[in-house]
Amino acid sequence: MTRSLQIKDVAAVSGFSANTLRYYEQIGLLPPSERSTSGYRLYDQRTVDRLAFISRSKQLGCTLEEIMDLTTAWDGGQCGPIQDWLRLLVSDKITAALQQLADLITFTGGLHQAAAALERHRPDGPCDADCGCVSEHSAVGAARVRAVALTTKPLAHDESAIACTLAAGSMKGRVEDWQALLSHVERREPIEGGIRSVFATSVTVEDLIGLVAAEQDCCQFFRFAITVDTRGIALEVRAPSDAHDIVTSLFGASA
Repeated sequence: MTRSLQIKDVAAVSGFSANTLRYYEQIGLLPPSERSTSGYRLYDQRTVDRLAFISRSKQLGCTLEEIMDLTTAWDGGQCGPIQDWLRLLVSDKITAALQQLADLITFTGGLHQAAAALERHRPDGPCDADCGCVSEHSAVGAARVRAVALTTKPLAHDESAIACTLAAGSMKGRVEDWQALLSHVERREPIEGGIRSVFATSVTVEDLIGLVAAEQDCCQFFRFAITVDTRGIALEVRAPSDAHDIVTSLFGASA
């Protein structure tokens, strides 16, 4: 294939800077470029296609080391093995992203508790054990459940709060419970306002009921429905439009 594209042309088409292209060539992510008689780097369309694949891999959260392995498969010219490899990587990254989500929600819950403690007691003098500055929990004031906001958009007067009242320390475990159950989903389908997940035959209605009831108790903006028909056992999850990203993050995206 004729190499006639200069580095500025490839940068413009691929979205990668010239410095990045040089770096990718240096570490072996791009094959060595040819040089023109004037010393300019020359690339072909195959390089542009390769960069499109690299860009997509980066969008999926792949590291440079992972992309290096993937480009080796890409060089083979067969899509199937690449899809198989990407599917495994994406599955692992979904698990990691859900864990990060659980950690962030837990952290947010801790911040709400800290904010409440800092409001309850202001000593006249140095900090003490109840001011919230030097201890995790304040003993002053009755303990109460505080909702952790899951979006930053202000609520209209008649809207349900997009928030979770689950104790911060319990959020991580709840997300892990959902992960374990949703690992048995065979397919996902979009529905109005949400998503429908169809489970494998190994999942029973009883498996769903307990977790759905617990989730409905702390996140009342979700609307759940368990259906049983010729298509199998399924869970329908709906939420206000401002919470659709939360539905996708927790329950997965439709195919």
